[in-house]
Amino acid sequence: MMDFLADLWNFMKQRKKFWLVPIIIVLLLLGVLLVVGGSSAVAPFIYTLF
Repeated sequence: MMDFLADLWNFMKQRKKFWLVPIIIVLLLLGVLLVVGGSSAVAPFIYTLF
């Protein structure tokens, strides 16, 4: 996993694609929200957001 993150960082650094960082962070946060929200009592409230 760390190799993937290092490769991703090197790609963004070499090609000046730093605008990808906010997109990746938002996608990761949405993924975590869906995984955590799917198995908890908060799920009905999270699904109303979508």
